[in-house]
Amino acid sequence: MFWHSMNMEAEFHKIRRLPPYVFSAVNEMKARARASGEDIIDFGMGNPDQPPPEHIIEKMRETLLNPKVHRYSNSRGIPGLRKALAAYYDRRFGVEVDPERETIVTLGSKEGLANLSSAITTPGDVILVPNPSYPIHPFGFIIAGAAVRNIPVSPDETFFAALKRAVQHSVPKPTALVINFPNNPTADVVDLDFYEEVVDFCIYHGIYVLSDLAYAEVYFDGNPPPSILQIRRAWEIAVEFTSLSKTYSMPGWRIGFATGNQRLVSALTRVKSYLDYGAFTPIQVAATAALNGDQSCVDDMRALYKERRDVLIEGLTGAGWNVPSPPATMFAWAPIPPKFAHLGSIEFSKLLLSEAKVAVAPGIGFGEHGDGHVRIGLVENVHRTRQAIRNIKAFLSSHGVSGQS
Repeated sequence: MFWHSMNMEAEFHKIRRLPPYVFSAVNEMKARARASGEDIIDFGMGNPDQPPPEHIIEKMRETLLNPKVHRYSNSRGIPGLRKALAAYYDRRFGVEVDPERETIVTLGSKEGLANLSSAITTPGDVILVPNPSYPIHPFGFIIAGAAVRNIPVSPDETFFAALKRAVQHSVPKPTALVINFPNNPTADVVDLDFYEEVVDFCIYHGIYVLSDLAYAEVYFDGNPPPSILQIRRAWEIAVEFTSLSKTYSMPGWRIGFATGNQRLVSALTRVKSYLDYGAFTPIQVAATAALNGDQSCVDDMRALYKERRDVLIEGLTGAGWNVPSPPATMFAWAPIPPKFAHLGSIEFSKLLLSEAKVAVAPGIGFGEHGDGHVRIGLVENVHRTRQAIRNIKAFLSSHGVSGQS
């Protein structure tokens, strides 16, 4: 009986493989500071602060009044939304998608990644994931019982050298590779030559590719980010996840897509058919209106984040904190200033919160190789961003770090 009660209290195996959520220490400090009346400027979460465009909300309102839409929806996504996604791929990437067999609607790209992980993973499989990375990329597979092998995130020779080493030294050989460009958290971008090399390598070695393209439309400089599916041979091995969360400021609506290789899309479709009935139909109808409607709202979104980015980067440089200007995403990946580098990202984030009243995401939350950085979200307006810069400048100055006059 004693053994039985002890055994019941042991932590479940899958939960043991999940570390405590590292953002929680900073989040708890932030909550305490706000509870005591402090004004905290919050750059911590990639949570768009603008509402969706009015025509999308209006379509949702209109659809809600139809009594039939409140029933169970379609797990694969309503046909009109899958067709709208196919039309988006055609006009944006010049890629033809079969809306019946090559795309599926997901409850955000995060849920799609997690469910595909469980669909294609046998416990003990080796999965290649860049480090640092968005947490669901490794942990979707860890929850499914896989072993994750880290590779560098920077899309250069170190990336491909690590891929080659991973294939040579992994037992069993890797099942899948996760890539994410424009990257969260680093804001790295790639071109089609990079995807071509990835596809050639992974076809040769029999490795699936899961591409997360959630930031496809959040770019500021140069060419729009490409899709791996523009490489024709990618369809043999790749599936790509896209999302409406950032493009149309719809993060809470939970609408995304998985598009690409029929076998992978079919596996995800099968698993999802057991797990959910799809997103609420009015959300899917409004999402269709988002993709098919006037896209000037997407230009407005880009202009908004670009202005915030420019104010932030210029201000931080002036304060003595040199942060690369992100070419895409809604994040700046900021190296911890040399004076504070010994602290690591959690302690530096706590110090910034307590002394500058600014919240950021500790880089270690994205993997051990992120510990020399913090991620700053472009989620406060220009006025609040300028206030944060003034606070940070005073904080740095008090520690003997001065910027440009």
